Amino acid sequence: MALKFKVEARCSVTKARVSELSLPHNTFHTPIFMHVGTQGTIKGVTTRQLNDLGVPIILGNTYHLGHRPGPDVVAAAGGLHSFMNWDKAILTDSGGFQMVSLLKLAEFTEQGVKFQSPHDGSEMLLTPEHSMAIQNALGSDVMMQLDDVIHVLVKGDRMLQGMERSVRWLDRCQTAHKNPQTQNLFGIIQGGLDADWRRQCLGEMIRRDCPGYAIGGLSGGEEKSDFWRTVSLCTDHLPTDKPRYLMGVGYQVELVVCSALGCDMYDCVFPTRTARFGSALVRTGQLQLKNKQYLTDLTPIDKDCTCMACKTYSRSYIHTLLSEDTTGVVLVTIHNIAYQLRLMRDIRDAIRKDTFPAFIQEFFATLFPNKEYPSWAVDALKSVNVHLVR
Repeated sequence: MALKFKVEARCSVTKARVSELSLPHNTFHTPIFMHVGTQGTIKGVTTRQLNDLGVPIILGNTYHLGHRPGPDVVAAAGGLHSFMNWDKAILTDSGGFQMVSLLKLAEFTEQGVKFQSPHDGSEMLLTPEHSMAIQNALGSDVMMQLDDVIHVLVKGDRMLQGMERSVRWLDRCQTAHKNPQTQNLFGIIQGGLDADWRRQCLGEMIRRDCPGYAIGGLSGGEEKSDFWRTVSLCTDHLPTDKPRYLMGVGYQVELVVCSALGCDMYDCVFPTRTARFGSALVRTGQLQLKNKQYLTDLTPIDKDCTCMACKTYSRSYIHTLLSEDTTGVVLVTIHNIAYQLRLMRDIRDAIRKDTFPAFIQEFFATLFPNKEYPSWAVDALKSVNVHLVR
């Protein structure tokens, strides 16, 4: 196994914990948010800039990299780390999510999923074995199994079929995985919003003894009350000595609440995608820097942020660039990456000091000064003994 995971601190009230995660290319602490570099890059940002920000791990996508430039090209370069000149950790998604996002282009069978490339219209059959072959060629630190991703709101036999197929596909992935000493294969818990199917999947996946596990199939439009209960059910049953990765989650409220529910790893395109629309993340929410009110605002995006954008430029300058120059998007992207890193660092520090419940209270009071907290967050935190003060 190419992974070491050690829990270093636990919150005495919630299920939150701080752990050290050692991977072949880096060692870092969780809870951690992982930024998405779908095709070997976070749009507009160089790997040197990511290193300067202190980013410990990023994501790549097997489906997209499998199409362009292709695994042979990346392998010839010495793997994805060498290809993109990145010496920190990489997690590669399996391509399973594209079953939902590219549904109109997909055909499902027990063998795998046939996709039509959005790049050139060519067909690609993505099987568990093919997904493993691509990810082995990419050389990522963490590989995700190919799973049968069903939209979370689907009910009945198709959801059950997808959960059971995901277990069978994990078996095929484990058999096909060629580099277990240098790459870690995570299983993905499926089962939709059905607690019994989730428990069944948990039991089957845990018996297969993966280095870590992901909670999949959520953040697809389900009610938040169903979302948090499913997350909490999974963290209650997943092994305590292995990392728990909640897929597709990246809003700041979700990161705080789900850390309290016991999750360790997160990913989402939101922070960098929203930056491309001029939206900067701050503790009070978001600043829409394209708005005219920022034309004469000579303060930084966030006076407490130490990123290059905040130390060097004003809101007014970035506002002006956003309408004329792509540099503005790059600056907001850098800031949003720094914001997520700082939020997760503050979460870890509070857990270590065993002041996480107080941190949660302050976080919500800052983000919602009118104390109109999301009801799902109130209920989720109440389930782990944190009662938001109204």
